[in-house]
Amino acid sequence: ADLSHEVWGEQLAQLKPIVNAENSDSANLDNVMELLVRSGRTPTQALMMMVPEAYLNQPDLVQYPEIVDFYEYYSGIQEAWDGPALIVFSDGKQVGATLDRNGLRPARYVITRSGYLVVSSEAGVVDLPLGDIVEKGRLGPGQMIAIDFETHEILKNWEIKQRVAQAQPYGDWLKANRQAIEPQLFNEDSQLDKPALLKQQTAFGYTAEDLDMIIQDMAAQGKEPTYCMGDDAPLAILSEKPHLLYNYFKQRFAQVTNPPIDPLRERLVMSLTTQLGARGNLLDEQPDYARLLKLTSPVLNDRELTQIRESGFEVANLSALYDIGSGPAGLAQAVKSLCEQAEQAVQAGAQILVISDRIDAGGEAAWVSAEQTYMPPLLAVGAVHHHLLSQGLRMKASLVVDTAQCWSTHHFACLIGYGASAVCPYLALESVRHWWADSKTQKLMETGKLPQVTLNGAQENYRKAVNAGLLKILSKMGISLLSSYQGAQIFEAVGIGPSLLNLGFKGSVSRLGGLSVEELAQETVRFHSKAFPELTIKKLENMGFVQARPSGEYHMNNPQMTKLLHKALETKQYDHYELYQQQLENRPITALRDLLDFEPDRQPIDLSEVEPVETIMQRFCTGGMSLGALSREAHETLAIAMNRIGGKSNSGEGGEDMVRFKVLNDVDEGGLSATLPHLKGLRNGDTANSAIKQVASGRFGVTPEYLISAKQIEIKMAQGAKPGEGGQLPGKKVSSYIATLRRSKPGVTLISPPPHHDIYSIEDLAQLIFDLHQINPKAGVSVKLVAEVGIGTIAAGVAKGNADIIQISGHDGGTGASPLSSIKHAGLPWELGLSEVQRVLLQNQLRNRVTLRVDGGLKTGWDVIMGALLGAEEYGFGSIAMIAEGCIMARVCHTNNCPVGVATQREELRKRFTGIPEHVVNFFYFIAEEVRSLLARLGYRSLTEIVGRTDLLKPRSGLTLTKTQSLNLAAIISLPDTRRDRSWLEHETVHSNGPVLDDEILARDEVAQAIEQQRRVSQTFEVVNTDRTVGGRIAGAIAQKYGNTGFKGQLNLTFEGSAGQSFGAFNLPGMQLTLVGEANDYVGKGMHGGEVVIKPPAGIQYDPSENVILGNTCLYGATGGTLYALGKAGERFAVRNSQGQAVIEGAGDHCCEYMTGGVVAVLGHVGRNVGAGMTGGLGYFLDEAGDFPTRVNPEIVKVQRVITEAGAQQLKSLIEAHAERTGSQKAQTILANWETYLPKFWQVVPPSEAESPAASAEAAKVPTSVS
Repeated sequence: ADLSHEVWGEQLAQLKPIVNAENSDSANLDNVMELLVRSGRTPTQALMMMVPEAYLNQPDLVQYPEIVDFYEYYSGIQEAWDGPALIVFSDGKQVGATLDRNGLRPARYVITRSGYLVVSSEAGVVDLPLGDIVEKGRLGPGQMIAIDFETHEILKNWEIKQRVAQAQPYGDWLKANRQAIEPQLFNEDSQLDKPALLKQQTAFGYTAEDLDMIIQDMAAQGKEPTYCMGDDAPLAILSEKPHLLYNYFKQRFAQVTNPPIDPLRERLVMSLTTQLGARGNLLDEQPDYARLLKLTSPVLNDRELTQIRESGFEVANLSALYDIGSGPAGLAQAVKSLCEQAEQAVQAGAQILVISDRIDAGGEAAWVSAEQTYMPPLLAVGAVHHHLLSQGLRMKASLVVDTAQCWSTHHFACLIGYGASAVCPYLALESVRHWWADSKTQKLMETGKLPQVTLNGAQENYRKAVNAGLLKILSKMGISLLSSYQGAQIFEAVGIGPSLLNLGFKGSVSRLGGLSVEELAQETVRFHSKAFPELTIKKLENMGFVQARPSGEYHMNNPQMTKLLHKALETKQYDHYELYQQQLENRPITALRDLLDFEPDRQPIDLSEVEPVETIMQRFCTGGMSLGALSREAHETLAIAMNRIGGKSNSGEGGEDMVRFKVLNDVDEGGLSATLPHLKGLRNGDTANSAIKQVASGRFGVTPEYLISAKQIEIKMAQGAKPGEGGQLPGKKVSSYIATLRRSKPGVTLISPPPHHDIYSIEDLAQLIFDLHQINPKAGVSVKLVAEVGIGTIAAGVAKGNADIIQISGHDGGTGASPLSSIKHAGLPWELGLSEVQRVLLQNQLRNRVTLRVDGGLKTGWDVIMGALLGAEEYGFGSIAMIAEGCIMARVCHTNNCPVGVATQREELRKRFTGIPEHVVNFFYFIAEEVRSLLARLGYRSLTEIVGRTDLLKPRSGLTLTKTQSLNLAAIISLPDTRRDRSWLEHETVHSNGPVLDDEILARDEVAQAIEQQRRVSQTFEVVNTDRTVGGRIAGAIAQKYGNTGFKGQLNLTFEGSAGQSFGAFNLPGMQLTLVGEANDYVGKGMHGGEVVIKPPAGIQYDPSENVILGNTCLYGATGGTLYALGKAGERFAVRNSQGQAVIEGAGDHCCEYMTGGVVAVLGHVGRNVGAGMTGGLGYFLDEAGDFPTRVNPEIVKVQRVITEAGAQQLKSLIEAHAERTGSQKAQTILANWETYLPKFWQVVPPSEAESPAASAEAAKVPTSVS
């Protein structure tokens, strides 16, 4: 659309670019807002256009249809800004604040009797006389508050939005102008016979794996395939096999600076709606700007595509086919011709361009043939998108891609990310039809081995799977709306050269260079020539891109390598290890480090001069593999081995059995111990305690004793195999033992949220680092990041946030279970990530603040040396450590059927585990010996001397890559010169939190003696909001001495004032913290016992039950204890609560999300999405408005009245305790009128609690014996 407004006239061009890619998101938001306001909009209207709330599925908007109409109208004109933000605004007439659509930042406000309004990101920022305060509130997701100085009003959310929305008849405009294409039935007639289908599939690059593992899985199950073990095949640019253009693009993802969104449990804030047509002038409002064609999904079938062509909108059909006789140079010319045709069509009035590879230049039906080949659709759409942008025409038309070469979720994401509004994957749908009609498929359905599904249902399943996959890809970048993702190019190219980048992908990052347009044409011809002129195969070729096979793609974790390593470790013979090492050394070029070689600057030295194996092994760590993904035997064997060598094992997510913290002293001559009877090869002095304890987003098993037993605590921000996504442990792997450690229910699938719900920004990460330093001041805190462009800036923030270690993981790291598209298409090689982090930290004088660790596919001493030269001081080994203890790479971890007992919870399979700690010790010994020999060859005595020395690296000579000779490795090896100044390698052992209130408390004799002698003590302290994690260090001191439950004393600590974040975190039995005042976010985070009581001070003039007293994400990951709060809480109350109990008087959105146990009672209004992902525990909600069921996410839980005496008694006891602790008037009123109020309560019940006495009248009748 052309921007125009009478205020600017001809001068508007001078203001451009209004949005500048060089500026920050905030600066661009400010520019657009100023443009809108100076063009006549009010600030509130401008922000409703730019940062709309998530208005779909919002019960509170039912009574405000005009507001929904406003949002719908502007959804076709302005794409939404996404991501965490508290935006404060003013134009001199209004001052206000609004919150992002997901409520990812805190926003607390206070209103006084005199009309004074204070809005801040924390409570307690401004001291106000208590008697003057009439309201304490918070902004919820997408909400707004403002003061109007002209009318002298304080305006609240709905009042502001109603005024804006009633300015124009937006609803009438939409009804009169906008059209919608509703989902249509799919074609049931095949368009091609089997031989013709095979020809087309082959020409467009389909393989047997694509059909069997992706398309068929999606059609049968309605979801993306899950796989395991990570990506150990060569990058597309390094592979000798032909790859689709999509495979050169890696999805980017959010970590630290903004959070991923949860597409499973917070789906209601996301949308795949897309609109086709010309966009209106942003600076004006006209009824015909609503003339758009609305689609509920970007995935089209043939009938929907026909409807678009017949919709009355001007549609131009453009052919993506061209003459193969024009040779490799013909592709560039064909693309340029396509761009010119697109430009002419738009100038002639076309509003929708359909780019199709099944029509000819005249628009008639045509197929790829011996004479005609195709432009890769990703290049075609990207080139047209950028050409129209350059001509100022892009907003006048939408792009629809009709293509054979699109079947996986990554393909759709790439096409949409580079400009398409919708895609018709016609050959994928044809493939589904043929699969469904096949007699084998029908037989599998008849025998129950596949779900019964109709032909239309199979195609709808496929679309459903693509939609879910797209939501996941959007969400991992923290984007809610498809319209915000479209054209955003959120990918990094690995192996795309400048000419190709400029033709179709301008603005994308491609640090290594790579394919030219001609080289891409040659690669496309490799597919085409397999099908034409003559098809020589009877079925699709299996290229082995996913599963290793003899004639397929090379995989680093292959059977031959595994056998060689097992033999070496069993015999402890270094010459056998050398065979393993040589096999990897002579492999095809697979990783970026394979393109590098040493360039020594001195003579070799004798091996005897090099530091010993024992010193080197202290730098080794195992990857964060959870107990649950691994069997108990495999997990404990790794821990014992790493403790023997002085390295560090990593617990992964899921907690750890306390028996493992003991040092063994009962091992017999056969290497067996009664303490750990399931293990072999033990010695006295062994311990299975993991040195690194992981804190992941699910917080499973994170207790004070778990944290205090750690030498290091790792915050897992992302995982190499699936960055931007949460963990998943299939229900069949959740045994009784695993469920006990994780405080969950056996057999129930456990999903960790994609984000840490206490980390939505770098400041939040710094707070969690502070929390962990608080409870265990002796443990270093590490932050695990995954390589992507921009990781250097993130790492700088992490270093400033007081982390001790930063771990850089590569895309090729392993996983127990992950969507296949994530394994293959997200994240980058660690070589790029590590070098970027090293460069940025050195340039900003931050490198001395942190130790750098690297992991992802490390297998040899040579890998370790490469990591060291690029800046790493420690080295993580995941999959290969599993192989060392017996893994045979069966790649069935996600099925619970591991044949050698490594990655299963099945008892009969675990008995097959043959691993012993010595085998793992031998492996690391051999690695260290290889490191020593390479150091000697380079002429250096220790690893420390070569860390960061990229001057000792050069591109490997004599290499010939199949696809290109144009790779540039400067991004990896051109780092600051570190030869002289090595002071950045001198690190503080563990960073301090500095002086904290908890230290003052612990220094008081009465408190110290109460802890030492397990006595009772009562003390009172003043608190301000800079006092963070109050109680955390006290809990750590108690856990250090008594564990989780051993303390028999009682600390009654009262605090007066506004507490900082994480008040009462990690609270333990025997600790009662009472706060008279108010609290901020994360109250009771990780609490394990005791009580936290929060109540307002005496003398307040407002009703506490109607006002806010604590912040967001309280009781996160609680494993016990009780919280009573006289007032309302914010968003995500009790998220991932395991066994905590709570009574509060109101809450925001997503209450009880991901709960696996415990009890929560809410005596007031709650937001939407209650009980999303809730698999255990119970919730009680007072519903005085009569609309509570509309606020519940019904996917898992059911809602019922309190129908049992046990339930009623449980609820009443909690309310009685709440009234006693807080003096709540509301609680007293409920208790005094119990018979009236009990019928107003709803009980939220997940399936695992359905038969419990509190929820089931039948279960309550069953007598239980009392011994």
